[in-house]
Amino acid sequence: MNLVTPEFGLLFWMVVIFGIVFFLLAKFGFPVITDMVDKRSAKIEKSLKDADEIEARMAAWKVEQAQMLEKARREQSEILRQATETKAKIVADARTQAREEADKILAEAKLQIEAEKESALRDVRKEVALLAVQVAEKVLRQELSDEGGQRAFLDKLVDEASESDRPHS
Repeated sequence: MNLVTPEFGLLFWMVVIFGIVFFLLAKFGFPVITDMVDKRSAKIEKSLKDADEIEARMAAWKVEQAQMLEKARREQSEILRQATETKAKIVADARTQAREEADKILAEAKLQIEAEKESALRDVRKEVALLAVQVAEKVLRQELSDEGGQRAFLDKLVDEASESDRPHS
């Protein structure tokens, strides 16, 4: 037996055994292997398709999230603007109300001061009148203290009364 060049019988049996193994593999092995490769290929394809779909959803969610954030920022801005306007309005109303209240208090104070002034003037006039009466009383008492002064005063009064009864020319 020569190792480098095989004999014809050995070569024949090797070809026959190879043919039988190839036939068995082609009949039973290749379809199973091909089927497994096809299934695996379909599974990989489905996974890629699902990944693309999930990626598309994620992109849509990102867009939606960005829109929601923008909307929230706009609403926040609007709320802050309204709050600022409301604050300004409340402050303006409070100032106006305070000004009106101050004007009202000032007007009441002026009226009260005027009333007190009038009351003080009446009291002063009353005191002046009482003092004038007292002075006149003292003067009259002094002038009328003697009988000659009384007669002169009565004559003077009669003359004045008669002059006022006469028509003025």
